Amino acid sequence: MKKFLIIFGLLLFSLPVLAEEETLSGGIVFDWVDLSQIQRDETIAQYKAKLFDETEISKIKKREFKDTYASYLKDENYKEHYRLAKMGQTETSEANLCAFFYKKEILLIYALQYKNDLKHVYYYNAYGRLQYVDEISDNYPDFPYSSKQIKKNGKIVSAIYFTSPEIQYMFEPDGNFKGVWYKEKMYDSHGRQRVERSNWGI
Repeated sequence: MKKFLIIFGLLLFSLPVLAEEETLSGGIVFDWVDLSQIQRDETIAQYKAKLFDETEISKIKKREFKDTYASYLKDENYKEHYRLAKMGQTETSEANLCAFFYKKEILLIYALQYKNDLKHVYYYNAYGRLQYVDEISDNYPDFPYSSKQIKKNGKIVSAIYFTSPEIQYMFEPDGNFKGVWYKEKMYDSHGRQRVERSNWGI
């Protein structure tokens, strides 16, 4: 059973790499690196239009966020979760686990998706303090679906459109494009790889 953890939007570090065109199940092709800039721009505009409209909200009240997620503001088992994430473990008995590394060495943040609530993902720093929450649309896990990521201060920091288990288009709340995820790698609007994550398809 596939469940998806989504990276927060502050991790766009540069390490350009080449990627080969790959055909996915169902005939979907990931060819982002090989597209012309015009084709990439057109694709970005297409998914931006699917995610955003005039009623888009960019922030909720900080108090509302804290009240809604009061039970998740602190990961009481953070030492163990951090250790497991750093080791590359992808789940516990209660939750799916995902680690986000810089240059494959430095664990920046880890995420928990509880198995009894698959429509939320909780991101924690090394001290187990909640940093972000992903809220996933009601049609999840059927594709396509969308999600938004909310920072602990109530600011919506990203919106993501999932076209398949392997491909996700990520935008800032104002509609600016952050990147496209293909499995564990994120590529920017120019086709350059920016960051990697572990356990992209749990």
